Amino acid sequence: MPSHPILKKLGGVKTIFGGLEIPLDTVEVKKPYPKLAVKVGGAIGYAFFTFIWNPIVYTFRFLSRHTNLTEWIIFSMVVGILIGNFAPDFGVQLKPLGTAFINMITTIETPLIFSTLVVGIAGHGDDVGKVGRLAVKSIIYFEVITTFALAVGLIMANLLKPGSGVTLVGDAGVGAEYAEKQSGISWETELNLIIPKNFFVAAYENKILSIVFCAAMFSCAMMLADKKSKAVMLQVNHSLSMVMFKFVGLVMNYAPIGIGAGLAATVGTSGIEVLRNLGKLIGSLYAALVIFVIVILLPVMFMARVPILGFFRAIGQPWLIAFSSASSESALPKAMERMRQFGCPNSLTAFVIPCGYSFNLDGSTLYLALASIFAAQAGGMNLPIGTQLSIMGTLMLSSKGVAAIPRASLIVLAGTLSQYNLPEQAIPMIMGVDALMDMGRTSINVLGNCLGCCVMSRVEGSFRGDVWKEEEADRRQEAMDAVAAAEAKENGSINSGRSQVDEELKDIVVHTEKATSSTNHQSNHGIDVFEYESPKPKH
Repeated sequence: MPSHPILKKLGGVKTIFGGLEIPLDTVEVKKPYPKLAVKVGGAIGYAFFTFIWNPIVYTFRFLSRHTNLTEWIIFSMVVGILIGNFAPDFGVQLKPLGTAFINMITTIETPLIFSTLVVGIAGHGDDVGKVGRLAVKSIIYFEVITTFALAVGLIMANLLKPGSGVTLVGDAGVGAEYAEKQSGISWETELNLIIPKNFFVAAYENKILSIVFCAAMFSCAMMLADKKSKAVMLQVNHSLSMVMFKFVGLVMNYAPIGIGAGLAATVGTSGIEVLRNLGKLIGSLYAALVIFVIVILLPVMFMARVPILGFFRAIGQPWLIAFSSASSESALPKAMERMRQFGCPNSLTAFVIPCGYSFNLDGSTLYLALASIFAAQAGGMNLPIGTQLSIMGTLMLSSKGVAAIPRASLIVLAGTLSQYNLPEQAIPMIMGVDALMDMGRTSINVLGNCLGCCVMSRVEGSFRGDVWKEEEADRRQEAMDAVAAAEAKENGSINSGRSQVDEELKDIVVHTEKATSSTNHQSNHGIDVFEYESPKPKH
């Protein structure tokens, strides 16, 4: 009798499927593949893994051990410039790849800033006043440094005279359009940017200053809450921050492609010939930025006792990302990561660097001063010292209200030119080379923010202190565990490819019991004896 309960009820009867009667008590046996197919499949698998797969894996392992992200970014920049110069139409078509990189970085910023700031502030004490004192000190430092940047811009503009001999041919209507937008930038609008109506709207619109404000307020509320609630929220945000830093690592693998594509699109759009037309303006800006670093930022490093060579090594990657992409946002995650590794604790890094993106735009303020004097010189105007100092004071205030505003530097510049009756025809001319100048001023913005983080850490007495040592020990242990796991996985996967194919080929032929069937089954039902077998009845 059939042993299966259902077959016992059916009594071993046969069911018809599509006109074919199949015994219900049969067991399927897979037929073996032909020997020739097995040999050919094994040979193909061996050739694939020997000549294609394993060389790719070994090459990737070699490159990952002997190269770094900086070298790949430099290589992609060279390739991008060549593509943009010799194939400008194709370079312009690559712009979406660069935009995709910026979008991926923007996706990271809100959860990364919020989680790291909450863990940094609420995870190291219950002193709410400490947050306020750090904010005041940071804003004072930012204001002093940006004032020096404005002064350097004015001095270099008067010494180098980039506008002398330049003929203004642009449309003044373009400058007037930007000047009208400048009226919307004020301390009132800046306050509204700091305090949002809705946190999720601020996150959606990527308003960094609003995210920092919400995170700081949330952290202060956690300090005042009971221990159980605080512990739960700390664990949630700590886990989120760890995941987001891994997210950053994944996105950075795409950085060379995105940066190279973006640079190809920039060169393809503007062309190398723009360097000849307004080369003196571009050269003056970069010279002023270098002078600012040497005359202002280097003494600040000495006074704050920041290791200079170590600092420049630490900011190498974020500086290069900011320069090549002309986007401060693209360098934000890597800048925060490098400053944490360099010696700044999590709490201070997560607070100072995002705030600096609104209050410490050293490169942008220097550029505004230089461009204002350039417009006057191009229009044949010789501005007195008093007017230049007045322009400096105006820019000192208006440059702080450019957070989250597209083309903010051009808007502030146009408003300044309109206020002091300077020729607005300079705006469209500057727009032609703005992308090239934006690379320089953005990179200095990132450099200045990283230095501000180190200075504030030194002022607070936490630079490479006990808190940082504990955090760094945990990070290094996690990194070692991740590397060990990755190496174990790689060692197991490289040699498993061909053996896996062999095992699959062996498992294709499955023998259960040799097929046996009676002559009645073969004659009555026309079913091959190798297709089904019936269990022998038990006596």
